[in-house]
Amino acid sequence: MASTLRKNGTLAEVLLWQRLKKRQIEGYRFIRQKPIARYIVDFFCKELSLVIEVDGSSHEIRGEEDRKRQKELERMGLIVVRVSEKDVRYNIESVLEGIRQKVMQIAQNRGRS
Repeated sequence: MASTLRKNGTLAEVLLWQRLKKRQIEGYRFIRQKPIARYIVDFFCKELSLVIEVDGSSHEIRGEEDRKRQKELERMGLIVVRVSEKDVRYNIESVLEGIRQKVMQIAQNRGRS
């Protein structure tokens, strides 16, 4: 299922992936459509235990489900960052700066910079 999601990603997921892959964010490796427990997260950095989720219009309908999913991921010790599909499509530099700041904050808290 993860490979199907990778092949059929939304435009926002594809755009964000172009900027996350190949260690472009502070040298950290992200992978796309990573199965974790019973979920598949959009992007994952194992070294930082960081999940990035792109929320599109379908997430407005699934709000409660998304909150429950996020809490479950956080109980596993993961940090979840949510970005809107619209922001990725129309303001990607701002989204990337927010991700970069979160990455640096996590790295600093863990003693790596």
